[in-house]
Amino acid sequence: MRIRWLGWAGVELEAQGESVVIDLLGRAEGVLEGTSLAGVPLPQVVPPRAEGHVLAGLCTHLHRDHTDAGALARALRPGGPVLHPEPFGGDDHETLWTLKAEAELTAHGLPRRAMGLWETTTIGPFTVAAVPAVDALGDPQVSWAVEADGTRVIHLGDTMHHGYWWRATHRYGPFDAVLAPINGPTVCFPHCQPPSPYPSALDARHAAVAARLLQARTAIPIHYDGFHAEGFYTTRPDELARFLDAATGEPYEVRTPGLGEELSL
Repeated sequence: MRIRWLGWAGVELEAQGESVVIDLLGRAEGVLEGTSLAGVPLPQVVPPRAEGHVLAGLCTHLHRDHTDAGALARALRPGGPVLHPEPFGGDDHETLWTLKAEAELTAHGLPRRAMGLWETTTIGPFTVAAVPAVDALGDPQVSWAVEADGTRVIHLGDTMHHGYWWRATHRYGPFDAVLAPINGPTVCFPHCQPPSPYPSALDARHAAVAARLLQARTAIPIHYDGFHAEGFYTTRPDELARFLDAATGEPYEVRTPGLGEELSL
């Protein structure tokens, strides 16, 4: 299997000449359209190498920096499905941050499949499983465990730290690669008040420990260098350096691909 980091949380997995993408983001500035966050640092992103021919798009959750309908429409082959977690339901207040992505997926006419927790499916050479994860805003989120050619990877989206690591490893691991968010932002959103002071996604230390619990051979940091907005989406400086320091002495290798760089597992 080959892994290509596409920026932010986006990755392309390739096996036997076929590709899937996870959390593809095609235009980072589009996430902030219609908001007052002009000037916020945006992550650099690149398209998948197999753009227009990708088998499926996997979305860990329906936030627009992880579910970019326009980018998925460009990437997927005709009829290629979008997989995402099953919805929880709720009113417009509860689903505020998923409504836009839902509407955009519908507008682009993309085939969709809602996956239940622990549900497994096969797409070409890839076996894909929806592993429970925890979203900071209480929205549905999964991690994607993907196996092809005897290689196992898991993409953690932007999950918080939780207690499913051991069960995920028992069912689908150990993992040759763990793609882990590392920026650990604290958030203050109008519909989630009062705000929590705790990280809304894995921070450096949480990510380092999660990779160990998932029995990773290789840890690949993702979900950093972008969207910092003081008092709204606040991150700490030197995110990658902090993760490399936290992972010192861990039993796995850390690999930090450049934007669009391919790693072979």
